[in-house]
Amino acid sequence: MEMTISDADFLRLTQFIQQNYGIDLTKKRQLIVSRLSYTIQTMGYQDFGSFINHLLTKRNPSDIELVINKLTTNYTFFMREQDHFTFFQKTILPEMIRLHEKDRVLSIWSAGCSSGEEPYTIAMYLKDYLGLRASQWDTRILATDISQKALSAAKEGIYDLPDTIPPEWKRRYFQLDAKSGRFQVVPEIRNSVTFRTFNLMEPIRFPTKFDVIFCRNVMIYFDQPTKDALVQRFYQATKPEGYLLIGHSETINRNSGYQPIAAATFRKP
Repeated sequence: MEMTISDADFLRLTQFIQQNYGIDLTKKRQLIVSRLSYTIQTMGYQDFGSFINHLLTKRNPSDIELVINKLTTNYTFFMREQDHFTFFQKTILPEMIRLHEKDRVLSIWSAGCSSGEEPYTIAMYLKDYLGLRASQWDTRILATDISQKALSAAKEGIYDLPDTIPPEWKRRYFQLDAKSGRFQVVPEIRNSVTFRTFNLMEPIRFPTKFDVIFCRNVMIYFDQPTKDALVQRFYQATKPEGYLLIGHSETINRNSGYQPIAAATFRKP
């Protein structure tokens, strides 16, 4: 049965989620009610008020994650927004390989990696591009998400493979998982990605700056000030001549410091 949420409880919940996780749900009242009513009732709560009291008092990570997972879409797939990967393969990789010829280290961040298809796609492009030289390079891919559930699935790397994946990739980079009848990313590719829990509202204090940051279809959930502040943190975390790639339906502020290079692709001068 669908419950109702009072104005005060709606405000408490949306402010808590926005202040701590950047997600703007102020126009999503009906979504909150429809997606959380059944869950709250099965947890034993009679109304939104008592559940929100519990959520804000206890701040239990698994409860918070449950709410965020219900209210946002972890929708992703291999080779999503193919234009980006074509540009990555034909322009970004050759440049980065040239820039790092001496140290042979590439640092790439998949921010908001969800169930892992994006970082694994990046890893496969890198392996393809470097070929026999791959073992001579340290191609670090950091993949972060706020959701432990998504990261657990990502680390396992078991998927139903779409037709978009080239047959050659299916053969080289996946193996049949006998238990599920699905396909698992081969260890060589899985081991080239480091998965970490990370909230994009937090300061970015990773030990290295990045040559390329992918943050695609994540900022659609943020309001403008939150987006602007995040892009500034990304800018500080990007190496000079490094890239930021965002979702094709997203935009960033012209005063970000990044220069637009291609569709939804920006470079730090």
